[in-house]
Amino acid sequence: MSKGTHDYAPDPRNATIKVNLNGALVARDAAKVSVFDAGYVLGDGVWEGLRLHDGGLPFLDLHLDRLYEGAKAIDLDIGLTREALTQRIIDTLRANGMRDHVHIRLMVTRGIKSTPHQDPRFVIGPPTIVIVPEYKDPLPATVERGIRLFTVHVRRGAPDVQDPKLNSHSKLNCILACIQATKAGADEALMLDPLGFVATCNSTHFFIVRKGTVWTSTGKYCLGGITRGNVLRLCRDHGLPVFEKDFSLTDVYGADEAFVTGTFAGITPVREVDGRLLGDGQRGPMCSHLQTLYQRLVETESHAGVQV
Repeated sequence: MSKGTHDYAPDPRNATIKVNLNGALVARDAAKVSVFDAGYVLGDGVWEGLRLHDGGLPFLDLHLDRLYEGAKAIDLDIGLTREALTQRIIDTLRANGMRDHVHIRLMVTRGIKSTPHQDPRFVIGPPTIVIVPEYKDPLPATVERGIRLFTVHVRRGAPDVQDPKLNSHSKLNCILACIQATKAGADEALMLDPLGFVATCNSTHFFIVRKGTVWTSTGKYCLGGITRGNVLRLCRDHGLPVFEKDFSLTDVYGADEAFVTGTFAGITPVREVDGRLLGDGQRGPMCSHLQTLYQRLVETESHAGVQV
């Protein structure tokens, strides 16, 4: 069984990477934060996953938009301008001699607290900003053969409970969903919204294909996915009928194809949901076509944007 779309082959170079911890470059095994850090104590922070491709950082502006909007929503001052944070990312990658096949985890927490308590007024210092670059690529077999999903009982919550549009460090509901799917023998979890319609997966966004049309959820109960948005744009730009709509598991089980999207693996086929094979259980033509279009978009964005 794979670890879903985030499975990867270990790379020995990662043992000696330098991590950026609050502006200082430190060895991987020396990169530590305080036990009083708000992120450790309470999961109080926001984060992004980025890719370095051929010397460029595709869709960086979209990721920074989401990071700063999330920080503002939880009343967290990152303390750096977008330009300064971008330069810190670039400096980290250059210090590691990296130009390609890299996944970057950018994490911002509220910082050190005087005592372990949820009230932000107990914070006594600036935010903690960590940049972890690693040589990581999705497994080719996963991208080609696809994954199996299991529908879990854990729901995506309403925004008045914990807004699912926040890319926060508090991911316990997604972790519980992942655990249930794993115990059921699947690779990732498919999650429903409070009304029982399909919402998203525990770490990716979900699409189905029915009679040549592409469907995804309304987006009301899922993170504003960067890759999700790019797939919607690619469909519209290339004349592929695409709909953001409510749909049920019955629609999923009868679909011709399905796939998931995310920054790390891009577009990954789904071959099975709850024991039901989709189509012939292989990567479908729509998924394959969109993978090609998406890779071209990544190439274009990598060369047009910020260069390392």
